[in-house]
Amino acid sequence: MIRLLSTLLIGVSSGAIYSLMALALVLVWRSTRVVNFAQAGQAILSTYIGYEVLTHVNNFWIALLVATIAGACVGALVDVLLIRRLARVSGASANVRPVIATLGLLGLISSGVGLIWGNDLKRIATPVGTHGYTFGHTTIPFSPFNLLIVATAALVMAIFALIFQRTNLGLALRASAFAPETARLAGVRVDRTRTIGWAFAGAAGAVAGLMITPQSALAPNSMDLLLVLGFVAAVIGGLDSLIGAGIGGLILGIGLALILEYVSTSLAFPAAFIVLIIVLLIRPQGLLGKLRGRDA
Repeated sequence: MIRLLSTLLIGVSSGAIYSLMALALVLVWRSTRVVNFAQAGQAILSTYIGYEVLTHVNNFWIALLVATIAGACVGALVDVLLIRRLARVSGASANVRPVIATLGLLGLISSGVGLIWGNDLKRIATPVGTHGYTFGHTTIPFSPFNLLIVATAALVMAIFALIFQRTNLGLALRASAFAPETARLAGVRVDRTRTIGWAFAGAAGAVAGLMITPQSALAPNSMDLLLVLGFVAAVIGGLDSLIGAGIGGLILGIGLALILEYVSTSLAFPAAFIVLIIVLLIRPQGLLGKLRGRDA
């Protein structure tokens, strides 16, 4: 029983990180209808900036704040300097160009980070303890830092869900993605609104990067796997659903933890794609996605 509980708690902690990356992908998709594969590069750049701040001020929370702001700025710049220009190009491949561009941008950012900070692994200290909670004579592998990850992911998702569902900005973001010309006629500044969506996504990716790094290590390509798993989680939950991003991340995290513990460590990565294929075959729009229309 303790073994199962420990496995589930580990899965929840990992799933919270996947949910944050899935959230970043969903934010861009909902506001611009682009799958941003450069999200991993943006997250790694923001995390390195947070690492640099941490080495100077030795305060995780200041580093997290700076990294989040940097992530938002990087996301906004990607839209203004690249995606916005590609969106003006018409043609049969107009919808594909931004996706291909983000793949290229991922490589450029990773290479640039390697040139600036090098390829050696770097460590980030946690702001709270990493030893598991002890109940009686039993210690479970769920620490205060794991709890912090889950709480942070829940808070970030709640904030963005509130923005999208309860504010005029959220309505403008959705209108700019689905009917930009109509939104312009209604007085929405579509380009600026979409840039805000990219900034939100960059901020969420930065939080994911700085939260996952203390559990592993920081390297120019250390977010690539997180991007893959975040994308799988986003598709499982539904690319149109912020709540779906959270649920998809938790499903994936718990599922992979159970496979790692009870089946085989070698099956964890392919199992993520098996789950993805099954979901796409049964419900291609994702668990909470919709084939037609959207909720407010």
